[in-house]
Amino acid sequence: MVENSLSPAAITDNLETRFIGQRVIYYPRLTSTMDAAKREAQQGATEGTVVIAEEQTAGKGRIKRAWLSPKGSIALSIILYPSSAYLSSLIMVASLAVVHCVEKVTDLKSQIKWPNDVLVSGKKVCGILIESDVRGNRVDHAIIGIGINVNLRLSDFPEISPTATSLSHELGRDVSRLALIRCLLAETERLYLALPTGESVYQEWWDNLVTLGKKVRVSSGEATYKGIAESVASDGSLLLRQSDGSLTKIVAGDVTLRE
Repeated sequence: MVENSLSPAAITDNLETRFIGQRVIYYPRLTSTMDAAKREAQQGATEGTVVIAEEQTAGKGRIKRAWLSPKGSIALSIILYPSSAYLSSLIMVASLAVVHCVEKVTDLKSQIKWPNDVLVSGKKVCGILIESDVRGNRVDHAIIGIGINVNLRLSDFPEISPTATSLSHELGRDVSRLALIRCLLAETERLYLALPTGESVYQEWWDNLVTLGKKVRVSSGEATYKGIAESVASDGSLLLRQSDGSLTKIVAGDVTLRE
């Protein structure tokens, strides 16, 4: 068993970031790091504040879904105050940070499934949630939530084993959550600060998408679309080529890869 403390001191000690992760709020047990981070943001928390929980009892996924987050997982939320111009890029920043750090810490290769999943061996190992409060043209705050199945025994959770995996399952050994978290915070900041420089984050995100060129089914609101995932726009939306030749732009939705 890899023993590592997720205490604020262990995370922030000599952490090479300017602001992300310099303040860490740790909970042994919490309903949702997203809810706690939202409360912190509304009270004026400094940018880069991180809320982390050893265990979530009501973790949040997209579209009001639950996110399984038992002990041995990573569940954290990062508070940011971005310009509205960069809001749509936060999913790219977060997913690339996960891909980079999974490879750096474990040597495992991962891919991104549009819009917010990271896969290892074709199965979900990470989910990302972006929540923001936008007032007019101004972003009051944005929160990046990252949940990673790190040291999760799939035999304990048979309901997710057909579609999900964990880093420890793929490696056959436990992984240091502390090393992964420290990498994530530094890499998220590096990519976030790179946003004003142009297209680099978008292009790399594009290159890591497993979805493109595949036959997919997309559920968006009440509608369901089928076709080829042809491209992604710079705002992160999916461009779907349907069987009648039409091109549909989908801003948010759930994708299922079709054989």
